[in-house]
Amino acid sequence: MFKKTLVLGGVVALLLGWFGRSHVMTTVGMVKESVKDSVPVGFEIKRARQMIKDLQPEIERNMHVIAREETEVAKLERQLTSLEGTLAKDRDDILRLKKDLDKGSETFVYAGRSYTAKQVSLDLQNRFDQFKTQEATTGSLKKILDARQKGLQAAREKLEGMLAAKRQLEVDVESLEARVKMVEVAETTSNFNFDDSQLSRTKELVQEIGDRIEVAERLVNADTKLHDRIPLDKPAGVDRDIKGEVANYFSQEPSNTEALADSQK
Repeated sequence: MFKKTLVLGGVVALLLGWFGRSHVMTTVGMVKESVKDSVPVGFEIKRARQMIKDLQPEIERNMHVIAREETEVAKLERQLTSLEGTLAKDRDDILRLKKDLDKGSETFVYAGRSYTAKQVSLDLQNRFDQFKTQEATTGSLKKILDARQKGLQAAREKLEGMLAAKRQLEVDVESLEARVKMVEVAETTSNFNFDDSQLSRTKELVQEIGDRIEVAERLVNADTKLHDRIPLDKPAGVDRDIKGEVANYFSQEPSNTEALADSQK
């Protein structure tokens, strides 16, 4: 029973430890992400530019290594060319001596000197052994040169890749900077929209002021019409001779008077 309890407690502690550690790692990751998001984009672009500049020393070191290797490879190529030329001549000399010995002569003359068949045979043996050694050496040198040429080509391709990547990074950073400027322009335009609402309110206020001034001008003009001139004509309806008007009207139209009298009967 005690052992079961102990084992169960260990498992619980292990699970708590694992979940606790996972929670801490998740929290740390969220904090890092939050801090990263709070860094201004402009600052990050400057940092990217600096990191691109920091690639230059490494590129220059690789260029120096490649230049040194090119020198060594060129030296090996000259050495191999010389050895191959020597081997070709030695091969011809060996075949010549063998051909002379095949004739069965007892003496041979080379460069004005006489040699016995035994001397020629011994010289042929030495030449042949040296030839095989030099041929093996040349073969090894050829393999070394081939390997170093391949390594040099790989280094060149790596350098070209680094240069291409550096140029692409520079283009990418320029593109990012242009996008940031476009965002800044968009934000400025957005802010201008808020200013435009303020401008609209200002226009409305100016219009209201103009309306009030127009009303005041109309009042001033009306008051001026009433008081700033002496009336020259007599207004209609003032001091009318109503009796004369009536008598004159009916005296001019007797038929109307007679018709009025008849209607009263």
